[in-house]
Amino acid sequence: MIHKGIAAGFPIMLGYLPIAITYGVLAKQAGMSLTELTLMSVMVFAGASQFMGVNMIAVGAGALEIMIATFVLNFRHFVMSLSFMNRMRGIGLRWKLPLSLGLTDETFAVSALHPDEAKEEKGPWFYLALILTAYFSWIAGSFLGGVLGEVIPEQLSQSMGIALYAMFIGLLVPSVKKEWKVAIIAILAMLINGLCVELGMSSGWAIVLGTIIGGMSGIFLMKEEER
Repeated sequence: MIHKGIAAGFPIMLGYLPIAITYGVLAKQAGMSLTELTLMSVMVFAGASQFMGVNMIAVGAGALEIMIATFVLNFRHFVMSLSFMNRMRGIGLRWKLPLSLGLTDETFAVSALHPDEAKEEKGPWFYLALILTAYFSWIAGSFLGGVLGEVIPEQLSQSMGIALYAMFIGLLVPSVKKEWKVAIIAILAMLINGLCVELGMSSGWAIVLGTIIGGMSGIFLMKEEER
């Protein structure tokens, strides 16, 4: 089961490494130490939130602003964890709780493709191996990116800042293609952020308000039409 879990997590590892390296370089550029940026990956393990956190640190946002924005961005993890636990009905709570802490969009998607393992006696080891493969690859990539951030030319490390925006655009485009209303939500969040900055609000709180209000607008815009 462990070998099978590692094999299932290998594609995630290949996808995580370059993104984690980019995160490490950007975090170093934002002024974080190698220890700090690595510990963020160890304790947070959430790519989009870490990228956003690094960006907020770079613009001088406070800890409270970063925590609120991260909480809102990662709220979907509550839903994913509940869904994951529902599929793991045959597994004890002592396994469910730690495994749910390792869920990301990618590990959740891959685990959903292997529901039969949850019914097997050693099934939990499959999911543990899957999650740990992704987890340690993200930490290793972050550390390597932090090391590279210290040695590569400053102009090159600064140019990698575009990766932050490219990643979020890459996450947004497929959703927009599937549902055009997502684009309206994104534009609304952007306009609110820009308006808050123009009104003199700090960049950190502007991001928080743009995220919260933009996300709340989705409750109404994405509401299914009554039949």
